[in-house]
Amino acid sequence: MNNKFDALKDDDSGDHDQNEENSTQKDGEKEKTERDKSQSSSKRKAVVPGPAEHPLQYNYTFWYSRRTPGRPTSSQSYEQNIKQIGTFASVEQFWRFYSHMVRPGDLTGHSDFHLFKEGIKPMWEDDANKNGGKWIIRLRKGLASRCWENLILAMLGEQFMVGEEICGAVVSVRFQEDIISIWNKTASDQATTARIRDTLRRVLNLPPNTIMEYKTHTDSIKYVLWGIGGACP
Repeated sequence: MNNKFDALKDDDSGDHDQNEENSTQKDGEKEKTERDKSQSSSKRKAVVPGPAEHPLQYNYTFWYSRRTPGRPTSSQSYEQNIKQIGTFASVEQFWRFYSHMVRPGDLTGHSDFHLFKEGIKPMWEDDANKNGGKWIIRLRKGLASRCWENLILAMLGEQFMVGEEICGAVVSVRFQEDIISIWNKTASDQATTARIRDTLRRVLNLPPNTIMEYKTHTDSIKYVLWGIGGACP
């Protein structure tokens, strides 16, 4: 940040009316500069594939969050706690991020990785998520890293074949177990949620008796409002 403050020393012999006029002019210029800064920061440079790179159908953003277990989490505190890692637009850019990231199996405590389409926050309240839901799979310790990699590669490779329905995926590291989930836009579309379930079984090579739970984000929000849990996943 280039916050520069000019220390101006007015001497008593100066023309006060002129000083006021100059001050007003400077204030106006300062406001314009701040406004321009704000506009330029809001127009972030678009992430695009590099020359000769293999573009993905959608841009995606990695996020990371960590919280203290047992402490109720409001959506506001959850949003403050989630950190954006970066956005990518090609296969090569994905591997540049992923190769430097800790694998879920090596994370400690209540930690989560999120991978969502660019512009969608990994929050129930996001416009793209609010009418949707997620498939949840609980994993015994030791499986999270492999399952997470298989899941996100399938998602980036458009293996789910459900159009624009997929919003993103989450891996949640907990003390007794790990949880992976994939989020979609329309919870009421049973044909889509069934196709996502079947694809999930295939890409993760899950045993037939694996328990898979579908939860709507509306139910998740109610769960929190009743004071039973935290914000995500």
